[in-house]
Amino acid sequence: MIGSLRKPLALALLLALAACGQSSPPASTSAPAKPVAAPVATADSVGIPECDEYLTKYQACVESKVPEAARGALKQSIDQTRAAWRTAAGNPGGKEGLAAACKQARDASKTAMAAYGCTDM
Repeated sequence: MIGSLRKPLALALLLALAACGQSSPPASTSAPAKPVAAPVATADSVGIPECDEYLTKYQACVESKVPEAARGALKQSIDQTRAAWRTAAGNPGGKEGLAAACKQARDASKTAMAAYGCTDM
């Protein structure tokens, strides 16, 4: 089960790092986006709402529903992912790609985390 949880996090990390090397996305012809308030940074914050929400929910699931024997490896994986995403968010163009990568990580982890009874991913 742990291996199946590491894959979504590894995929998200790779997507985030790949996004850091991308140029800015093309201009959209749709209506301008509404301004989004900047998230309040905390010690654990990545600074990107999609990422912070995903990591918060993932960590809550791990801490409350994952058997103790598997928690250590998953907590370590969460910490590594959070650190990598913070680094990626600090790179030019990183925030844009990282938001999408975090959404993909959330979607990819839903099935694996549902096995533990976590349905709020």
